[in-house]
Amino acid sequence: MTVETKGKELNQYVQDSRKSFEQHLKELVDIPTVSADPAHRQDMDKCAARAAELLKSFGASAEVIQTKGNPVVVGEFHRSKDVPTVMIYNHIDVQPADASEWKSPPFDMKVDGDKYLGRGSTDDKGPALTVLYGAKYAFDNGVPINIKFCWELEEEIGSPNFEQFLKDNKEKLHTDYIAVSDTVWISRDRPAIGYGLRGLLGVIVKLKTGTKDVHSGLVGGLARNPIGELAKLISRCYDATTGEVKIPGFYDDVNAVSENEGKDFLASGFTVDAFKKAHELIKLRTEDNLEGATRIWAKPTFEVHGITGGYSGPGVKTIVPFQAEAKLSMRLVPSQDPEKVFKLFEDFVKKELPEAEIIREGALFPYMGERTGPEAEAAVKAMKEAFGKEPAFVREGGSIGAILSMQKVLGKSSLFLGLSLPEHGYHAINENYDWQQASGGMKMFVSYFKALSELKR
Repeated sequence: MTVETKGKELNQYVQDSRKSFEQHLKELVDIPTVSADPAHRQDMDKCAARAAELLKSFGASAEVIQTKGNPVVVGEFHRSKDVPTVMIYNHIDVQPADASEWKSPPFDMKVDGDKYLGRGSTDDKGPALTVLYGAKYAFDNGVPINIKFCWELEEEIGSPNFEQFLKDNKEKLHTDYIAVSDTVWISRDRPAIGYGLRGLLGVIVKLKTGTKDVHSGLVGGLARNPIGELAKLISRCYDATTGEVKIPGFYDDVNAVSENEGKDFLASGFTVDAFKKAHELIKLRTEDNLEGATRIWAKPTFEVHGITGGYSGPGVKTIVPFQAEAKLSMRLVPSQDPEKVFKLFEDFVKKELPEAEIIREGALFPYMGERTGPEAEAAVKAMKEAFGKEPAFVREGGSIGAILSMQKVLGKSSLFLGLSLPEHGYHAINENYDWQQASGGMKMFVSYFKALSELKR
């Protein structure tokens, strides 16, 4: 059979799969697997069971493995112990969604032309299902590779039980390669392969200056205001206009972006104008494309997520609050250690505002994988064959705790073969996925599995 004939057969398979793909995606999206909400615990079990059934219906083995938290679904198309093995990681838990803000119900997937509207459609149920369709075709057509699936249900809450799950099932999850399909391209016009993640350090700072809210006319000018003092502390931590962090030592371990990396960042199709439009932002901190890409992928940040305390109802209530708290985080880049950065932050706060209480809200290390070598070349070849364009290598601005756990326990680095786009609305209202990315993704993963099977182990 010629390459052309095989290509036609794959195209036909993808075309014939559309209706069933949409049906299966709706089945998954309609289950509200909101891992942050304990009220959805039964939905986690329901989705895990349905996902395992789906894997089995495609011809793979599958099981639901319980953890101290939510379950993990594992499956495999097993060819032989003599061929290489690749494991694909996805997550099938989702972010919360307020139905009143959506154009259509977030947990009742709607098909709008080529778009699939619903929470989890692009993050990450759609890409997970796309991989499964590609894997089935590769397996049914004799590609000499074992394909494992690992579908987690706690990624959106930081994967608190995933590392122990890996340790408990290390032999079962043994693999030669790991790919992750949970990342975003910068532009539909240019495929992207990710190789790095920023880390994360979350903190809450609390300040209490009294025992109750008091009348500002009686105490104003003498009483301390905890909201104002936290605002002053934050302004000492960073320049809100430029984003520059002013905590001493914060940048000590930050490495500059190489010239080649910078070229790849721009080759991804990133522009500040497109970024602004995709995320519905009014004004950015820079209009320079390279500086913009570097800021979201390769520079650390200090962010304020909320300040609470005092009166928040209509109008003005003239009180001086007695307590307040600030919710903060720092995105970290490779070579930065969350433990070291937390100590720098803690020391700085104790110096600036000794009475403040500092609560650490978890941390994730940054990650840096490989952008060269046989596996990366296999991914490049697969993306180019499927989407017709050379992919760019980029980093990811977010964090995926499971990546670090898999590297630590399984001893393998991960390559990011995501399919989502900025306009798909990761974590946003009206999240969606589309058939163009799904159909291209199926072809890409078929090519990827074939290319991996030809590598020397």
